[in-house]
Amino acid sequence: MNPPISAGHPDGAGSNEIVRTDLSTPAVGRLSLYFRELHRLLDAGQTSTNSRDLAAMVNVSAAVVRRDLSSIGSVGRRGVGYDVASLADHIGVVLGSGVHWKAVMIGVGFLGNALLRYRGFERLGFSLAAAFDTDPTKIGGVVGNTKILPMDQLEPVLRELKPELAILAVPSEQAKEVAAQVVALGIQGILNFAPTTLRVSSAVAVINVDLASELQQLAFRIQNA
Repeated sequence: MNPPISAGHPDGAGSNEIVRTDLSTPAVGRLSLYFRELHRLLDAGQTSTNSRDLAAMVNVSAAVVRRDLSSIGSVGRRGVGYDVASLADHIGVVLGSGVHWKAVMIGVGFLGNALLRYRGFERLGFSLAAAFDTDPTKIGGVVGNTKILPMDQLEPVLRELKPELAILAVPSEQAKEVAAQVVALGIQGILNFAPTTLRVSSAVAVINVDLASELQQLAFRIQNA
């Protein structure tokens, strides 16, 4: 459950009322999109926005934006909108981006290599502390700023670094075994890119990302538009 957050009014003056909010998965997904777009506005030098403009950026209605932001404690001002930097910070705290998260990458094929080079993780508070692979031609190399280590070092390295998260970019036939390994070593959350649905302890959060399935859904939407 999320910690209490000061509630307020959409695009309006705040309130001192304290609320405890349980966010749905779709709401968390939208907040992440708002967070991304707010940082784009910051990069462009924009200091304020409103629910209508933010809604257009992520293709939802302004009413949905106002409801989402109100549920976490609006920081807007009536007739002015939202201060971009303050709102980005506020959403970041709610999503956990204000906390430093340590992650490891397991599997440095084409996808793993691309993810290691992605610099957006750092902005969100995630650091890739180590990467692991079984290919001897990759071991010892550095991708991005992350050194690739052999899989037989997984246990000692995870016990030393104590990362909270693991990103799995391994073949489907290896995913369940690797997931069991990292869970036993204290990993609290797994982002799984292997084309298989992982089932682990209910105490461990798992997000399964199947790119082929996402493409199938995209094709279906196009055919049925």
